[in-house]
Amino acid sequence: MTEVTSDGSVFPDPTYKETVLRPLFDGAKTHHVDGFRRIDRAHLVMLVETGILPRDDAGRIAQALEAIDREIDPAQLTYTGEVEDFFFLIEAELKRRLGPDLAGRLHTARSRNDIDHTLFKLALKQRTDVLLSRARKLAATLLDVAEREKSTLIVAYTHGQPAQPTTFGHYLCAVAEVLLRDIERIAAARTVIDKSPMGAAAITTSGFPIDRARVAALLGFAGPLRNSYGCIASVDYITGLYGAMELMFLHLGRPIQDFQVWSSFEVGQLYVPNAFVQISSIMPQKRNPVPIEHLRHLASQTVGRARTMLDVMHNTPFTDMNDSEGETQQIGYEAFNSALRVIDLLTSLVGGIRIDAANVARNTRRSCITITELADSLVRREGLSFRQAHEIAAEVAKRVVAVQGDLGTDGYGPFVEAFQKSVGRSPAVDAATFAKLVSPEHFVAVRNRFGGPAPASMDAAISDYRGQLDAFDAEAYRIAAREVAAAAELDRSFRSLMGDA
Repeated sequence: MTEVTSDGSVFPDPTYKETVLRPLFDGAKTHHVDGFRRIDRAHLVMLVETGILPRDDAGRIAQALEAIDREIDPAQLTYTGEVEDFFFLIEAELKRRLGPDLAGRLHTARSRNDIDHTLFKLALKQRTDVLLSRARKLAATLLDVAEREKSTLIVAYTHGQPAQPTTFGHYLCAVAEVLLRDIERIAAARTVIDKSPMGAAAITTSGFPIDRARVAALLGFAGPLRNSYGCIASVDYITGLYGAMELMFLHLGRPIQDFQVWSSFEVGQLYVPNAFVQISSIMPQKRNPVPIEHLRHLASQTVGRARTMLDVMHNTPFTDMNDSEGETQQIGYEAFNSALRVIDLLTSLVGGIRIDAANVARNTRRSCITITELADSLVRREGLSFRQAHEIAAEVAKRVVAVQGDLGTDGYGPFVEAFQKSVGRSPAVDAATFAKLVSPEHFVAVRNRFGGPAPASMDAAISDYRGQLDAFDAEAYRIAAREVAAAAELDRSFRSLMGDA
């Protein structure tokens, strides 16, 4: 059924129908059917409890809503243009079953404005909870592997060049530490989402004695968002969430890029198991760790999609607007889709990769990356200033690298010469002590300060990170329990209305 407007045109215009109304309808039936259902039921319960709607009338509406849920499969619906959107489809069904007067009473003291933002928040809470759960699993995997590999030596890089030895566990703990902060940022964004807009109506609430807190509780929210204007105008629940998501996947992209470099033939310190390797169609020698490439571009896609949400909100008016609604929300849902792919694949990859100790030893020898500890030891053992010790160590490294030697075995002679030239005496450090001082094992062991790679420091760090993860898990459980209880209360209250009809 089409509508003829006051100027004689027909609504909806066919092009408007296909370019706007149909995509919005399809998005609503794909993403928001359960949200519509819960909002209708919670609002109906509240109208009865506040005396706005007689219980008998509410019972008949409840039975009609139940019948619609039972008889209509949203997935089978095709948009025809007879109603403007999914909301009006349900209202039209109610009118057909109950008549326009009784059916229209369900919409007392509410608007599509507060309904829409409540729908979006319900959808975002569910997606955010899944994302946080998977992210916590990734963090737990990082910590498990870090504990297993806390003594496994690697070459750490700065500016793309070998810098110092550390352990794979130390590196993974650094990644986990950032991830835990990202989880905290997304969890904080979720607390903003967890405030219900219902009851704001169009913009200023209602003259009816509504109970906004009751509707919020029935829908599983922590409470109502206070300012009714802000309920429909503020989009910080969108920007806060997607801003935090953008950061998480920007940050995850950095160790992913490290894994790509570390697994290259020239570096070779990361071994990617065959389960994550594809062969070349023409070059039989190739082992291509292409899942890492997929991780990189999917992380970048997630960053881009999350950033798009912020860009769409830029320079929009502080009021109700379509910019923040249906089609934009669907862009955001795609960010969640790629985000989960990244987290799941990265969790699996981290659990499977291992360090190639032989290549680490080779690169350590070639790059003299333990030379910092020689300089430090000369300060402690020989009483030199760090600058003088640094100059001696630099000369030793230069001469060993020039002959492609091994610092531990080939460096002592150049060390004695450089020391005597700089200090004017022979060093107290003998050849055996020198070899120990420049070993990667010693380098790591003496760095037992807070946050360092030595075993005691690592044990304390991992324990602390696990404590943070346990706290996140406990809070997620508390929220989930509250929302399960809310769903049960909504079902009980709604079905009590049906029993009275």
